[in-house]
Amino acid sequence: MSDAPAGGIARGDSDGVPATTADDSAGARETGHPVTTLLGREHPPEPRPPSANPLRNTYRTMPEAERSALWRQRLHEAEAGLTRLLAERHVNNRHLSDWFALQAEIFADLPDPSDGPLGWQRVFFRGQALMERFLVIRYGEQVLADWARAISAVHSDVEPDHGRGAADPVHRIARQAELYGSDYEFDDDTASGAADRAALTITHCAIWDYREKARRSGVRITLASPCTYCTKALSANIRAKGFEPSHSLRTGPTGHGCRWEATAPRDLPADPSGER
Repeated sequence: MSDAPAGGIARGDSDGVPATTADDSAGARETGHPVTTLLGREHPPEPRPPSANPLRNTYRTMPEAERSALWRQRLHEAEAGLTRLLAERHVNNRHLSDWFALQAEIFADLPDPSDGPLGWQRVFFRGQALMERFLVIRYGEQVLADWARAISAVHSDVEPDHGRGAADPVHRIARQAELYGSDYEFDDDTASGAADRAALTITHCAIWDYREKARRSGVRITLASPCTYCTKALSANIRAKGFEPSHSLRTGPTGHGCRWEATAPRDLPADPSGER
C-alpha cells in the first residue's frame, strides 16, 4: 500500500478528475478528463510524479491496484455491515428475501480484474445507493446511524493499523477522498506523525460532483445530501479505531467540504474523586 505518511493539499478539478498537486513539477501534464464506467467510457489518467516536497505528499499518485482494492474494501465493509445490522434486528423472512435479491443486484456484472479502479467505483456507488434506499424505505433515515455503527465493526477488523495513532483514521478519510478526486489538506501536525491528534480539511468534496452525474445518468439517489450518511460513517469508523471524532461542514467558493479531527480520548478517572 502507498499509505503516505505526510499531509498536504491535493487538487483536482470540479469533475473529480485527478490533477497535479499544488507543488507538482511544471513538467506534469494533463491527459484529459476520465469518465467513470457508470457514466461513460473509462479513460484513466497517466500517473504523475510524486511531490518534491515530502511535507506535501498526497495520495494523488495512489496506484490503480490500491485504488481498486480500497473500493472493494469499502464495498465489503458496507455490505457486511448491512448483513450484520439485519441480523441484529432479527428481520422477517420477507425483508431477508428482499435483501438477498438486492445482494444479487449489488454484485451483478462485477468488473474484470483488468478494468481498473473506475469499474469498482461504479460497483461501489451503485451498491451504496441501493443499500441506502433499501434501509431508508423500510426504517427511515434514522437507521443510517445504526448501519454506520455496524459497518464500523467490520471496518475495525479489516482496516490495518499503521502505528500512527490518530493519524491512521484520518489518512483513511484522505484515501477515500482521493478515490473521488476531492481536494484535501492535512494539518501540519498530522504530517509530523502526532499520535494523539490528527486533522484533515476537505476543501472540495467531489462526491457531490459524482453523484450529480450519476443522478443525471439514471441512478436513483435517496438522500438529499451525501453528508447525511457520510458524516455518520466516518465518525463511527474513527470511534471504532479508539479515537474521538469531530467534524464541521462547510460551503464556499470551492464548493462543499468538511473538516475532520480525530483525538485520543482523555484518560478519565474511575470515579468523581479521581481515585482509580
